Order: sequence, then C-alpha cells, then structure tokens
Amino acid sequence: MKDTTLASKHIELGAKMVPFAGFNMPLQYEGLKLEHNTVRNNVGVFDVSHMGEFFVEGPDALKLLQQLTSNDVSALSDGQVQYSCLPNLDGGIVDDLLVYRFHSEKYMLVVNASNIEKDFQWIQSFNTFDATLTNKSNDYSLLAVQGPKSSEALQALTLMDLAKMKYYTFQTGEFANIKDIIVSATGYTGSGGFEIYVKNEFAEQLWDAIFSSGAEYNIKPIGLAARDTLRLEMGFCLYGNDIDDTTSPIEAGLSWITKFNSPFNNHENLLQQKMLGVNKKRVGFVMKEKGIARQGYTIVDEQDSIIGQVTSGTMSPSLDTAIGMGYVTIDFSKVGSTFYVKIRNKKLLAEVVKLPFYRP
Repeated sequence: MKDTTLASKHIELGAKMVPFAGFNMPLQYEGLKLEHNTVRNNVGVFDVSHMGEFFVEGPDALKLLQQLTSNDVSALSDGQVQYSCLPNLDGGIVDDLLVYRFHSEKYMLVVNASNIEKDFQWIQSFNTFDATLTNKSNDYSLLAVQGPKSSEALQALTLMDLAKMKYYTFQTGEFANIKDIIVSATGYTGSGGFEIYVKNEFAEQLWDAIFSSGAEYNIKPIGLAARDTLRLEMGFCLYGNDIDDTTSPIEAGLSWITKFNSPFNNHENLLQQKMLGVNKKRVGFVMKEKGIARQGYTIVDEQDSIIGQVTSGTMSPSLDTAIGMGYVTIDFSKVGSTFYVKIRNKKLLAEVVKLPFYRP
C-alpha cells in the first residue's frame, strides 16, 4: 500500500484512511454529508495525488495520441484540456483520461490510479512514432480545490486571474511561491474549481498555503466518499464501475468524446455502433421506493427478466433521494422508463431520468 506525500496531513486531521487503488487514502474527515455540501456550497480540498501523470513529447506526439484516444486531440490549442478515453481493440475502454496540450510537441495525460501500469504499457505498445512517453506519476502530487468559492479562496496565492480561467483550460506559473505549478480549471464534482499539480517536494507547502489562504472561506479537507457522491450526482463515470474493458464509449453515453474525423483504435467498430445503435445503454435512475441501489445489483423488468445491472448507486446528499446508474437493454433506456432493482430479494421500482441528477 502506497502513501501519498500528504498522508501524514490526513492522519493529523483525523481522517478515516482506507485502501483505494493501491494507495492509503482519506475516506472522510468530518462526515460525508458535511463534506459533500461544503463542495457544493463553498470550497473543499481533495488529495488526489494517486492519479497518474504521463508526458508525451516529440514531433509525432499528436499522431500517437490521435491513434490512441477517442477524442480529437488536433482540436486542442495550447493551454487547453480534453476529456477522452483509450478504446481497446475489442470495443471496450482501457481507461478514461484528461489530455493537456502544452504545445504541439508536448502533452500531459492524467490517468486513473488503478490503471497507471496498464495504461503506460498500452500506450507504449503503439508507440512506433517519433514520440517519447514518460511516466511521472511518482513525481507529482495533485490537489483538487473544488466549489463555488474556489477562485476567491485561492486568488491571493497567485498572479494568474483564476476567475477568468475558462473551464478545461490550464496555466503554468508561480503559485503559493512555488514555481512551475500547473493550475487547471477542471474537476470531477460539477461545482467548479481547480486541479493543481505540484512536485512532491512542495506538496506540503502547497497544502498549507491553500488552507491558510482559504481559512476565511471556511475551506475544508474532503475525502473520497464525498468525491464519489459528487461525481455520481453529475452522472460522471467512474472507471471500474460505470466503464471498463467491456463497455464501449457509445454504450456508456460518451459519444460526445468519440470523434470520427480521423481514425483511432477500433474506430470502425465504434462508428458502426454509433450508426446502427447498441443493445444496451448507461442510464441514470432514481429509486421510487425506499432502498439504495449498489454496484452489482440486478435490474429486472416486471416479469422478473434480467435487463441490466447497477454500476453505481448512493443516497444523494443534495437531492435527499436514492440515485444510481447502470446499463439496461435499449428498450428500457428512455427517460421516463421504469424497471426494478433487486435489493435483498425485493423488487424496488426505479425510474430513468435525464443526467445529471444535480443541476446547480
């Protein structure tokens, strides 16, 4: 089990620590609901240093990424970020990721912690181009400062105009008296904010500076439990739950990051899916009867025939209702459709709703 550079900070703060993706991570500090609402209404800080960072550099960096990723990397300008996925050759997804463009010959890929080795080997196996792939995951810490007060809480630490940074852009500069910090207007909560990449040796300095600067805004540390409820309220996929090596981006509702203007791995099969349709689809649903759907629970129709499976589920702190996502046969995927989730041998009614569940 690995520790992030900031593990001692979390333990000092009384966090409940749990194993996650091979790391010892803070699950919660003061409680899920309080931490969730802090991010929705104010500002909170996640240590997400377990995430992986790869750099792709060289004259053919773009060519390599165009072959490997489903989105159109050529659409990026310097300082822009793109959400994408790595399709495998069998119709599934190796991982979902962020692509950062520094310039035409330098990109950063941010991948899921559980997939760092798998992703690196996958990308390297296709690297017949004039491009260099470097795994810097062990060099960087990553703090996600999220919530509507994020820019106000952080602005005293930098000359970058945080409030004017557009969503899915980034800048590199001095932050908290530390040079060469990457500040990105991204996050996985739906409440705005920033993700800040720092070399490990400066991680504690950055953490302390952020909490000092944000003190007047009642900034709080936030754990993985609230990270999950926040992303689920937005209908965002979690790799290993809602997408994996067996789910296609078309089935997952990720057609918007699957561009067919240039060929990429398995693009012909995915294009056919987009044109002809798929047999199952990821949907969001709310429970109409008392019960919480959990990952792996079976979804059935009125006749008790299996039509799908739950991939994520929770009690939504913002909406005070049980919500979930899962894959169902196409006949049950339209908004307003109803089906049943099997919970402890009971069939409980659920209704398909439009994502996201939560709208600010």
